[in-house]
Amino acid sequence: MTYEPQQPEQTSRTGKPMVPATPRDVVHIRIGSFALIAALAIGALAFAGGIVWLSVVMVVLALVAAVDMAMAIRRQNQNRRTRGGMTEAG
Repeated sequence: MTYEPQQPEQTSRTGKPMVPATPRDVVHIRIGSFALIAALAIGALAFAGGIVWLSVVMVVLALVAAVDMAMAIRRQNQNRRTRGGMTEAG
């Protein structure tokens, strides 16, 4: 193993650690991806089983999850551009 010296974590003026992504955006992406896969799977099974109304509801929920994930990714990219790669956590 090689030893690499640890860089001290950057902090904002308020003392909060500076990180490239806010925890809120990460949670939106992770939960959104789970919801997207689950909604598509349930929708496909419902369509195969002849429950069309449930498959339509699941497609709508999948679209909502996809839009939410896209907005979270967009927020992360904007924060990286405007703040030089770091945002305040918390």
